[in-house]
Amino acid sequence: MLKQILSKLPRKSQKSDSLDSAGLDSGNHTSNSSNGVQCTNIGNSITSRLSVVKRVSSAVFPASIMAGVEAVEPNLSFKDVSNPQKQNLFISKLNLCCEVSDFSDPEKASSEQDLKRQTLIELVDFVSSGSAKFNEPAVAAMCKMCAVNLFRVFPPKYRSNTSSGEAEDDEPMFDPAWSNLQLVYDLLLRFISYSSLDAKVAKKHVDHSFILKLLDLFESEDPRERDCLKTILHRIYGKFMVHRPFVRKAVSNIIYRFVFETERHNGIAELLEIFGSIISGFAIPLKEEHKMFLCRALIPLHKPKSIGVYHQQLTYCVVQFVDKDQKLANNVIKGLLKYWPITNSQKELMFISELEEILEMTNMVEFQKIMVPVFRRIACCLNSSHYQVAERAHLLWNNEHILNLITHNRHVIFPLILPSLERNSQNHWNQAVLNLTQNIRKMFCEMDEELLLACQHKLEEENSQLIEAAEKRKLAWERLETTATAFKPAATNNVPPVKPATPPVAC
Repeated sequence: MLKQILSKLPRKSQKSDSLDSAGLDSGNHTSNSSNGVQCTNIGNSITSRLSVVKRVSSAVFPASIMAGVEAVEPNLSFKDVSNPQKQNLFISKLNLCCEVSDFSDPEKASSEQDLKRQTLIELVDFVSSGSAKFNEPAVAAMCKMCAVNLFRVFPPKYRSNTSSGEAEDDEPMFDPAWSNLQLVYDLLLRFISYSSLDAKVAKKHVDHSFILKLLDLFESEDPRERDCLKTILHRIYGKFMVHRPFVRKAVSNIIYRFVFETERHNGIAELLEIFGSIISGFAIPLKEEHKMFLCRALIPLHKPKSIGVYHQQLTYCVVQFVDKDQKLANNVIKGLLKYWPITNSQKELMFISELEEILEMTNMVEFQKIMVPVFRRIACCLNSSHYQVAERAHLLWNNEHILNLITHNRHVIFPLILPSLERNSQNHWNQAVLNLTQNIRKMFCEMDEELLLACQHKLEEENSQLIEAAEKRKLAWERLETTATAFKPAATNNVPPVKPATPPVAC
């Protein structure tokens, strides 16, 4: 009776069992990439008997995004498929490019690398054609492919920038995999710049994590890679307005770490170049956040020894701020004076050049607030024994705007500068500096001869007072020495010999 009941129950067909087992076997052909994203193993999945269109496994793309997506065989050309299938072919080709190749040995160039390179070229051409509107699965596949190929950990740095302080003298190192990386960067740049790309959809995948990993790549020692990253990050900042505050904060954190902790980073110049363009687009009046970025990030960047690598970009950013709000000139110049180099003459030349550019943007009211400390520092530079520093300081008088500021405030500036000019005339060793000093004296005489004579007379009086004070000190020391010599024999005769307090101990 029991056997009769069981025989009437429906049995599982052998056909369905074979299909299930085939599905499990096909799922085992997926391989994990270095960042945990699974990509299809093309060599195992493509055979001559496969049809043109097949269903994508959920192990390759997330089911929530890739539901209903059909993948076309990636070896096909975009010309060989219909327009509705081009999106799916695009995803399949991206999936094919998720295989990471080893480019450390140039002799290992394999057919897989050639296939990947050709596929990347096809993808770049397809995106450049502008004939498609990318959906969310395509955006997700693009971000995944870029993450697999680009995001990596760089080896530790063995070259020390702090020992010599001349990081700009190091020869750049070039990545052996650049031929592959260049195509990936080109594809990402064209994809981000694509006019029909929906920013609302793309921001779900070009998220904060993606941007942080892009910023980490600025540590690359290959200048070609950093240049590509610079352009891509600028396009991301322009396209995704929602990410702009995060990008500014993340770059600020990189600068803080560089200035106050490591003083090692390869991409500071590129990051500042991006921000030079960003700052020029700031609205007036400036937000408090932007002013804090100037005071807390840009001004302290004058401290590191390796400033020569990025000083040109830093100066441009600072000048952009002063151009938009001249009241910031006071804070910037105070910061320059705070970090002014004492023993590094090359760095001092950079500071003088930057000071000249800032003074060109400064109005009379702001100049009068900081002219005394500024020209005290310039006076020290005029007397520098390094002839290039002294020459560069003298050449400030060739700037018409600065000369106009000096002319209107000559009653304050003449007494600060004239002593340095007098010392140069008497003591400086370089003939070019002596000639420049005489030229400035002639300018002062043409501006206000009466004031110049009054300052010279006052300077002579001060010098005579200093000479008299020095003579008095010399005579006082001579009297002390004479008195000490007179009392020395008497003091020697009156002092009794000192006896030991305890008898010596025999050993």
